[in-house]
Formats: sequence, C-alpha cells, structure tokens
Amino acid sequence: MKKSSVTHGACAFVSIALAVLGMSAEPRGSDIPLKNLHNSSVAMDIELLNRAPQPKSVQEFFADARNAFEKNPKARFVDLPEILQSAEKHGLTHLGGPMLGCLSHDGVRIWVRTLKPAQVTVQVQTPEGERTFGPTKSTAESDLTAVITVSGLSPDTHYPYKVLVDGKPIMMPTNAVITTAPRPTVPTRMKIAFGADFHKSGLWNRQLLEQIRIRGNIAMLLLGDSAVDDRDANVGMHRSDYLLRDLSPAWQELVASVPVYATWDDHDYFNNDLSGIPSGFNAADRAAVRAAWKQSWNNPSYGFEDKGEGIFFRTRIGPCDIIMLDTRFFRTSIGKTDAFLGAEQMKWVMDQLASCTGPFIILTSGTMWSDNISNGKDSWGKWDPEGRERLFEFIEKQRIGGVLLLSGDRHGARVIRIPRPSGFVFYEFELGSLGAHTGPKATGANPEQQLFGLVNQSAFGEFSFDTTVADPTVTMSVVSEDGKELYKLTLSRSQLTPPSK
Repeated sequence: MKKSSVTHGACAFVSIALAVLGMSAEPRGSDIPLKNLHNSSVAMDIELLNRAPQPKSVQEFFADARNAFEKNPKARFVDLPEILQSAEKHGLTHLGGPMLGCLSHDGVRIWVRTLKPAQVTVQVQTPEGERTFGPTKSTAESDLTAVITVSGLSPDTHYPYKVLVDGKPIMMPTNAVITTAPRPTVPTRMKIAFGADFHKSGLWNRQLLEQIRIRGNIAMLLLGDSAVDDRDANVGMHRSDYLLRDLSPAWQELVASVPVYATWDDHDYFNNDLSGIPSGFNAADRAAVRAAWKQSWNNPSYGFEDKGEGIFFRTRIGPCDIIMLDTRFFRTSIGKTDAFLGAEQMKWVMDQLASCTGPFIILTSGTMWSDNISNGKDSWGKWDPEGRERLFEFIEKQRIGGVLLLSGDRHGARVIRIPRPSGFVFYEFELGSLGAHTGPKATGANPEQQLFGLVNQSAFGEFSFDTTVADPTVTMSVVSEDGKELYKLTLSRSQLTPPSK
C-alpha cells in the first residue's frame, strides 16, 4: 500500500447496488426551495432520491421504508419488519455505510447498518497480506449498526478494504480506501475539509462531494443541518432522512474514503432555532433524538456519555486537535450564565483547550461566533456574549496558540476577523454553503472585518496544514463544486498565538 501524498487521486468509483452505474453528475438540488425540504413529503424525498436516477427497485424500497417510518413515528429500523422484507425483496445488501470515522495514524473505525442483526467484518489489504478485523455484531440495541475498529496500520498510507456481513461481501464503492493520518508529532502536510448546511439536497451534489474526496482531504467536519430536516421528536422520520442520506451515491463514495465528524444544529436537532428541551417536548424526546443521532454517525465520542447528555467531543488528527461543540443540547435562556453551552460543557472545553498539544486547534460552533450576520441571530453574542468573552479571554490569557474558529447555520460562505482589545485577532470561517441555499447577504454589518463573502453557490472550506516549516502554517481555501479556489488565506501559528502581556 503506497504512502499517501497530499491528494488521493481522482479514483473512478463504481456506484454501489443503490445507484445506477455510469450516471453523470447530479443537479445541485439548490433549486428546491428550502421550505419544501423541511419536513418534506414522500414525493419530495422521492424527488431527491432521483437526483441520481435510481433503479425502480431502490425507489420502491425507499418508498416502503419511508411510509413505514411515517406510520410509526417512534420506530427504529429494527422495529419495522417491512423494511427488512422490502430490502431483501429488492436485493439490497445493507442499509448504510461503510462510513469512516475516528481516524488515527494507525487506523479508523468503520460504521455499517445491516438489514438485520448480523456479524460484520472488515478485510484490509496490506503489504503483508489481507488482515481481518471483527467480527462486530449489529444488534437490536444498536438499531442494526456495527462499528468495527481497524488498527495496527502504518501512518500516512492508503489501504483498500471491503466489508462483509455474515461472511458475504456487501456492495460498496470498488475503490473504497482507508488513508491513515500522519503521526501527531511528525512534521507533515495535511488537508481537512469542513462545512455546514447540506439540508438533505446537498448530499446529492456529486460534483461537490467528489471535490472534497479527490482533493485529498483526510477528513470532513460537518457542523450541522446535514441530513435531517425539521423532524421534531419524530425519530422515525429522523431515521428515514438518514436512510435517504445513505442511499445517495455521492455520499456513499465520499464516506467510504473520507472519515466524517459531525455535530448537529437546529434543523437536525428538533426544528428551526430550537434548542434545549423545546416547548411541547420533554427530556425523553430529547434523549430519543440523541439516540437516533448516535446510531447514525461515527464520531469518537458523544458528550457526557455517563449522563446521556450532548454530542460534543475532542479528537486529534495529525497536527490538529479538534474540538466540536454542542450548541443546542444544553442551551437555556438568553441572559443566563453559560446559556449557550451549559456550565459543564463550558468547563469541559476550557479543560480541553488547556491540554491541547498540537500546533493547531480547530474549535467548532454550530452557529456563529461573531454577530455580523443577520443582527447576530442565533449567535454567541445574542445568547451568551459573557460566555464567549470568558472563553476568548481564557485562550488569550493561557496563550493557547493555533485556534481556528469554525461555524455554520447562516447560509453562505464567510471569513471574518474578530479583533480583541489586546490586539490579537481570532479568525472565524463560516461555511454554511454545502447546500447552496438562500440565506442572508454575503457581507454583514462590519464589512471592514469581513475578508470574504459568498451566497447562493455550493462551496466547502478546506484547511491545508504545513508543519514542516519552522513557523507552521494553515491555508484556508473556499472551494467551489468545480474545484475553483474562490478565496485563500494563509496564517502562521505565530499569527494565531495571543501575545504575552
């Protein structure tokens, strides 16, 4: 298995059993009004399914599954035998995956959703021969999901792999590949992609998702509104929306080779602008939504696991510590202390920041750090300016270097400077442009602090890290679906390090 370079190469992936071979790139989907995607009907979801024209068998299967979930708003996959019956009738080998996640320098975890409880194994091709990992069982308790840990691989190397369910290979992209991360302490060059606001339709934009893959991004960070749209506590429809995601050939091809890390925002939490325990719902509803989320992603961890609270986490990929916050679960009322993160998550993030050892730290928020767009709607400044100030002051006083702020929610792509009284400047990268949906104006209230703005166009963010130089650098690019770099900004770690007093 050859060592990885900055790019994976433009591998020709073959669509799996859930798609038609040889199709051209699908339409973007941004021509569908967002209000139609929110809480969409069977007809709307079938229209999305046919963004990559599907065999009749797949259309019939999805219609069967979606109708079953609509009739059973609290159901899991495993609770609905009609889904299994339809899947077997129409020749599906599994319901979702493989989806890579939890990348390290010597391995990865692989998520799969099976048709029924089953033993799942992964076979990885290495220079020494084929290695088998697992079996791991998908169960009723996990709602038919299995996460297989692959370990003991060499850093910074490509490994083809395949997945077997009960000993039989499932159909998947033929060029599916694991690319291990660089060792955390070794100087390297590495790319990480990021963005928000797919809103279901963007998941069918093969041209955009293919760019993320072929440009050599070693991981993808998703900051919310990625698959589920306004399903409230109807967890059956949460699962139906995740099934629609997993039927997208573009999504399949991306996540079989690029590990994804995700947090939620309002639309894939409950509904527009909702947080905490919304009016009309209860703690059990919130727990059910969280359970459906956990079973549909492949993150390193999920908040306070012992309490069943939140979905935030910290991980490390090469030279980057990554901290993805949960800005929905713990939110209380405007004006209260720690109204945005909750007191325990605020303490947690400060502890994590203080213990980071990489040259760069990616710190994400589902909604905006700055208040320049839409009068600060749903931003830190609207809900918890004091908490934001304490967090920023903590970073400055501790001289925590290399912090990059990511956000989403406000449709469009923006790069914003956040100057501090000390003279230090934070940089916020808000890439809510994965679905190309209409949103606020490109430029906000303080244009002198905004370096870039773009609306109504599909684009993702990309960090290119270089730690081989004495003063490590990161270059942030805004990349369009046709691969054009619409904006670039290079910053050194010294520029991203607060000055001493």
